[in-house]
Amino acid sequence: MLVGFERLALEAKFLDRAREFYATHLDRAPLDRSPSHDRDGEVAFDVGGAELVLREPGSVPRGGVHTHYALATPPDRYAAWYDRLSESFDLVEFDFGDATSLYFYDPDGNCVEIGSCGTGDADLTGVFEVALEVENLSHAESFYRSLGFEVVDRGDQRRRTRLAGPVALELWEPQLGIADARGALHADLTFATDDPDAAAEAVRADACAVTRVGEGVRVRDPDGHYLTFAPE
Repeated sequence: MLVGFERLALEAKFLDRAREFYATHLDRAPLDRSPSHDRDGEVAFDVGGAELVLREPGSVPRGGVHTHYALATPPDRYAAWYDRLSESFDLVEFDFGDATSLYFYDPDGNCVEIGSCGTGDADLTGVFEVALEVENLSHAESFYRSLGFEVVDRGDQRRRTRLAGPVALELWEPQLGIADARGALHADLTFATDDPDAAAEAVRADACAVTRVGEGVRVRDPDGHYLTFAPE
């Protein structure tokens, strides 16, 4: 149903400051975007096949706040990222056994993770995880399973669930994770799909809103997160 992850939007209180942060520390250049994707008060970066959008507070959907998200880098690039970022940040590092991740914060309180799980030649090969704060874990699980996500892990006392899909989703009841990260509020995610209407129909009964946007469809989940289904 969902065949790819295209875009993550973050809210930036001061867009110039956020743009400079990502340009400097992640070595990203702003994208020249098509008119259909442009919106006043935002800037986008390519992070390995997906877009990272920084968006000033304004119209709905807003970007996510205090979002924990993870970028992949090939294992042979990880040490260079650590050396580079440790000059400016007090990094937190965590060993998952088959991969290692570093964590640091952007100026708007988003917890950025870079994990050594990427494949390919680029220094960043995409977004591989986003954490969403949810009120009711079982209800949120059911919603995302209707879109084809599969449960691959549950935390102690069922306070978090990890779902596999075009991007890994961590569903967290309110809590602090590694590096004191928190799940996003009012996140804005875009997925590629071969049938936007079918994706929307799969969750229509539980969605708070369903809206057509161009050739795609946008839904708002029960926790206020926005999902846009764009044609592949």
